[in-house]
Amino acid sequence: MTELLDREMLVELVTREVLAALAERSDICRTPEKVRQVIANGADRVNYHGEAADVPKDLAKYIDHTLLKPDATASDIDRLCAEAKEYGFASVCVNPTWVKRAATNLRGTDVKTTSVIGFPLGANTSEIKAMEARRALRDGARELDMVINIGFLKSGFTDLVQKDIEKVVDAGHEVGALVKVIIEAGLLTDAEKVIACLLAKRAKADYVKTSTGFLAGGATVYDVALMRETVGPDMGVKASGGVHTAEEAEEMIAAGATRIGASAGVQIVSGQGASDDERY
Repeated sequence: MTELLDREMLVELVTREVLAALAERSDICRTPEKVRQVIANGADRVNYHGEAADVPKDLAKYIDHTLLKPDATASDIDRLCAEAKEYGFASVCVNPTWVKRAATNLRGTDVKTTSVIGFPLGANTSEIKAMEARRALRDGARELDMVINIGFLKSGFTDLVQKDIEKVVDAGHEVGALVKVIIEAGLLTDAEKVIACLLAKRAKADYVKTSTGFLAGGATVYDVALMRETVGPDMGVKASGGVHTAEEAEEMIAAGATRIGASAGVQIVSGQGASDDERY
């Protein structure tokens, strides 16, 4: 009982300090020049969904070009990869069944293949997530975006959540792959967001990521800033979902996002129009 109370007090203290730090922040950037200053200080990925925006092409390297729709076809994946090569995106993010095709398409380029793990609910067992991760890595994935067990987190089973993350992190780090941990911020309280980020950091994940884009909303500037304040400057933060304009994308980066997962990546870097249903 004493250990439980100590843990709850620690979480409350950390959350209070993080929120206080956020309240003092008034430097969210709204211009390309300020965004570039933020990027120069360490930002590296952002996630974009929605209508097109005229985002400078030099931001392409911060984008995971994403296609996770269940009806995506082989030709859709081929086009995704061709666009990623043309515009110089950081990676393509696809469902596990398309990893081998994407990796083959991207062979010999700097664009990496990302696969999602335990997606989109996070309710698979840890053993299944680890198996899924290793299969994706064998097929050519070099980055993994895994979903935490949200129900376990909200039940207070923090040790199980950390072990769940560790199994995927271990699989990824065995071959030098990056692991991003999706906390599904839209379903969490501020305290739970802090806990999830701290667990991911303790499990030695490379990134924390706001959301899947499938469930309760997407990224907000507040959540990105909260996550950045929690994990510190050396861990990646990926903003995913809920970004609909260039200004919003810039705000995510300014708030601390270091990667953007985007289904409308081409529109972001080219300024073309995107349809209203441009989503995962």
